[in-house]
Amino acid sequence: MDLKPTKPLSGFIELLPAQQRCFDYCANKMQNVLRVAGFSMLDLPAIERAEVLTDKDNWDEIETQMFLFQKGDTKMGLRYDGTVGLSRYVAGHLNNLVFPFRASQFSKRYRGERAQRGRYREFYQMDLDIMGINSLSTNYDAEIISVIGAALDSVIEFIGPNEVRVGSRPFWDALFDYLELSEKQKKEIFVLIDKKDKMGDEDFADGLKDFLNNPEKENIIKSVFSNGYESFVNKSEKLDAAIKELTDFMKVLDGMGVKNAIIDLSIARGLAYYTGLVFEFKLINHPELGTAAGGGRYADLAGKFSKTKIIGVGAAIGFSRIFASMLENNQIDLTRFANPIDVAVLVMGNENVSYASRVVNALRNVEIAAVAYLDTDKKFKNQIEYADKIGARFAAIVGETEVAKNMIALKNMKSGNQESLSLADAIKKIKAK
Repeated sequence: MDLKPTKPLSGFIELLPAQQRCFDYCANKMQNVLRVAGFSMLDLPAIERAEVLTDKDNWDEIETQMFLFQKGDTKMGLRYDGTVGLSRYVAGHLNNLVFPFRASQFSKRYRGERAQRGRYREFYQMDLDIMGINSLSTNYDAEIISVIGAALDSVIEFIGPNEVRVGSRPFWDALFDYLELSEKQKKEIFVLIDKKDKMGDEDFADGLKDFLNNPEKENIIKSVFSNGYESFVNKSEKLDAAIKELTDFMKVLDGMGVKNAIIDLSIARGLAYYTGLVFEFKLINHPELGTAAGGGRYADLAGKFSKTKIIGVGAAIGFSRIFASMLENNQIDLTRFANPIDVAVLVMGNENVSYASRVVNALRNVEIAAVAYLDTDKKFKNQIEYADKIGARFAAIVGETEVAKNMIALKNMKSGNQESLSLADAIKKIKAK
């Protein structure tokens, strides 16, 4: 009989135990930052109606990214991001939520696109959003950035320092209006700006020429990156408003203690989503990972679910993009996660299982990680080798003598020293790491 494959599908992640422990440790650290910042952790359905996940006007585009299936007459899909489900949730629970409402999610997402380096078909993403009804101060945009920075800093020992780059959709909207670009040109130039860092200056200039064929307008757009956005003061009221918003925003960030923020107007992000300030976090020591986190402001978060105008600012941290990639490439020292077991309880004979079980339970009750080797017919050599292989710090040996004396033989696996102790004294010894 042919054996079935053991390798997972392309784009799906499997980690070894030590890698998974590191992954979980970092997730817990970052989620705790969000909890302390007052975000409510939501656990929304992984499956949504297809009509919820997409709109008719962009169905073809989204359908290529989705895992779709049908049960009876209902067409469904696996969630590909956190925003759509959150929009439905907020619109459906308007009367039960207090606004501004803070929500966070940490869950798996699914995309049917071709797997690439750093882009998975199944991946964990950490989301945080703040939503208001009819209005929402840009101070909340700054707070989102502050909290993301704190979350990334909570695991700085693994991923190193970060920086956040802030862009402005209103600035580009105002500049395009000032240049009298057509709607088609606006969309084309937005996409071009979003790709600028990957393209390089020469290709960017060629792209502007292809779409505009107007040297004066092309040079004005290029001057944003050479002369800065403040050179456009007094060009139009919309430009002045956008420039003031961005300048004031950077001051608010600084006041919140965010010292690693810089203005980068090449940050444009999702054209169908964002309408205000946008931002992206980069890991300084790992530029190969691209964007570690990013987000921005939504003018109408739940417009297709509710007539109530819900304004939101949100962001997603690419948790799998960061940690799965780094773990798979051995970029994180896993020494501290390699040996999670404090004590291996070795049972010399089946008649001693009951006593050994009481030992195991007593250790676990005081939060000492303990496992029992219950193949009692195995020789002592096999059992002590097991304790060594799992990296246990101690072996607690339970045999006929130990049961009779109500003791255990505690062996230090590193030094080799062994002594007969009461369970209470053994616990003290183990805890005195």
